[in-house]
Amino acid sequence: MKTISTIILTLFLACNLATAQDTMYVYRAGTVISKQAVADVDSVIFYKPITPPAVVTDIDGNVYHTVKIGTQVWMVENLKTTKYNDGTSILNIIDGTAWSNLTTPGYCFYNNDAANKTTYGALYNWYTVNVGNLAPTGWHVPTDAEWTTLENYLIANGYNYGGTTTGNKIAKSLAATTLWNTYTMVGSIGNDLTKNNTSGFAGLPGGYRSGGGTFGSIGNYGYWWSSSETNTYLAWIRILSYSSSSYVASNNYNKQHGFSVRCVRDN
Repeated sequence: MKTISTIILTLFLACNLATAQDTMYVYRAGTVISKQAVADVDSVIFYKPITPPAVVTDIDGNVYHTVKIGTQVWMVENLKTTKYNDGTSILNIIDGTAWSNLTTPGYCFYNNDAANKTTYGALYNWYTVNVGNLAPTGWHVPTDAEWTTLENYLIANGYNYGGTTTGNKIAKSLAATTLWNTYTMVGSIGNDLTKNNTSGFAGLPGGYRSGGGTFGSIGNYGYWWSSSETNTYLAWIRILSYSSSSYVASNNYNKQHGFSVRCVRDN
């Protein structure tokens, strides 16, 4: 994330206030960078840019780092909360059959192993996302359009593998430098992990829970919900694959699936 340096302005009025020669000088690091006749000034406004917090905490006390990518501020880790931001608990569904029959909110951890929470976060069905207050206050689950904004920014600003600004080869820039399985194709996430994560997004291969209740693909794929539905049964997601250089948008996933969630800061 680029650092916004705060310019400290020193305002100083020279000469006698009674004369027409009074001048306002603006200094930075001891050097005059601007001056203006006081008679021509109606008001002075000091502006300090608001920078995003380095971390954000959810209702459970889990702490997430953040990164600014273009105009958006994203969490760097997958969501881990077991409660909505009003303190209401979300059902932890362990049984596979119960998961497959669910048309209401629910979450789990990969392989029902709470040890996966720290690294990969939780897997939520889309009904949990749709409640609207899954993210910490001031944050939200991104819409399909907000995921597209991220994609377009990275492509236009040279984050494609090879530095091109056309096409879609931004997968490596979004993937973390650890935990992905290896792959031989140059430009894929799994080929030379040290070249991953130039965007700072640090996407992990957290796998999924299918609508039928089974788990799969940890180490190979990362799946993230959007808050945008396609129809009654399907919703938009985003996918990263260890064997691909592309960042994939898809609309053919049932809302019963369990996928990871990343949050983006409210505007």
